[in-house]
Amino acid sequence: MKLAGRRAASFAALLLAVAASAARAEDYVFRPSPQTDLNRMFRVETTTGEVGACQYAVKDGTVGVTLCFSAGEGAGPQEPGSYDLIASSHQQEGGVYRVERRTGRMSACYVLGEQVVCTPQAR
Repeated sequence: MKLAGRRAASFAALLLAVAASAARAEDYVFRPSPQTDLNRMFRVETTTGEVGACQYAVKDGTVGVTLCFSAGEGAGPQEPGSYDLIASSHQQEGGVYRVERRTGRMSACYVLGEQVVCTPQAR
């Protein structure tokens, strides 16, 4: 019985460790910029709302490079929630909207210089 009890306790500890690891895993949503002549992809971390972006660029003599833009003003972590990205249907729009599905708050996010910036959230 003692061995079975130890195995059960070890198994329970393993399950808790796996569950804790899964809870820390980051989930992202990706959306392209609606601008038709721009090869840019935005990402949002679905719990924190942090937004970043990457785009392809031509570099002579190579296959090209991936340029990434980190979170700047307003694009960093927000209050925990359920975040997504929505692209408008405006073909000249270079940004996307970060939406918080539970509250309906949203902000416009775009690349400014070398960072992604977002307007203050509003509803």
